[in-house]
Amino acid sequence: MPLQPNREVFITCALTGAGDTTGRSDKVPITPEQIAKSGIEAAKAGAAIIHIHVRDPATGQPAREPSLYREVVERIRDSGTDVVLNLTAGMGGDLTLGPPERPFPVDQAKTDLAGAKERLAHVSELLPEICTIDCGTMNFGEGDYIMTNTPAMLTEMARQVRDLQVRPEIEVFDTGHLVFARDLADKGLLEPPVMVQLCMGIPWGAPDDIGTLMSIVNNLPPDWIFSAFSISRNQLSYVALATIVGGNVRVGLEDNLWLKKGRLATNAELVERAKGIVEGMGAQVLGPEAVRDRLALRKRW
Repeated sequence: MPLQPNREVFITCALTGAGDTTGRSDKVPITPEQIAKSGIEAAKAGAAIIHIHVRDPATGQPAREPSLYREVVERIRDSGTDVVLNLTAGMGGDLTLGPPERPFPVDQAKTDLAGAKERLAHVSELLPEICTIDCGTMNFGEGDYIMTNTPAMLTEMARQVRDLQVRPEIEVFDTGHLVFARDLADKGLLEPPVMVQLCMGIPWGAPDDIGTLMSIVNNLPPDWIFSAFSISRNQLSYVALATIVGGNVRVGLEDNLWLKKGRLATNAELVERAKGIVEGMGAQVLGPEAVRDRLALRKRW
């Protein structure tokens, strides 16, 4: 099979995520002002898309209040920075059971389960160009926590996102998630061009070895547009790998805190490094307007 690298690559920067990273790096943005500033810097460094979570400004814990998203989005829009906004819709599916011998009642302090409309409240209010749909349930990380996305929930979220005319980014954490995404497309709930993010190396999803990546890539419909990333130390290696296998790339502090051993990164620095890798491989890094054309996005601001 001939090598078919991507010659026109777009970079997504995932700014802060929902992980327990704020205590490990003072570079992780927490407040809406910090998240917006980091996103603007990432865009200027070469990111065509910025992927946005929000956090409680007082505690740094993950949050999903629409007012926090609104402040981030308005700050970026008011800055005049041209960048594609991608808001997560993954919050509201957190289930933490009790211990193995007594799973019920669930741990209320760590459980946050919301309906489809509530999970998409910030999307319907702000109408970004892209929002994510985590396309499956997974034992995400350790202990008794489950990332919970039932088939009925995902089907309803896909329907609502389609009706809002926002482009869903389908986040695939394991091979079965891709099978379900194809089913959503067959039902007309994912309109072309379908956009997929392959999330590799996350416990306990698809490992980030080359064989597993290729098994997923080889099962993607040929007209789907995809990115791929891995977490932690393999993030920057995956910039090259994703490009080689025909995809686009994602970097950012949601997935990796380090620029190199002993050197904490900023989002802009990770984007700069990714851009250098892509261009060093002879590919062009696309800007936001080219990405809008490629993904048929609706810019409403």
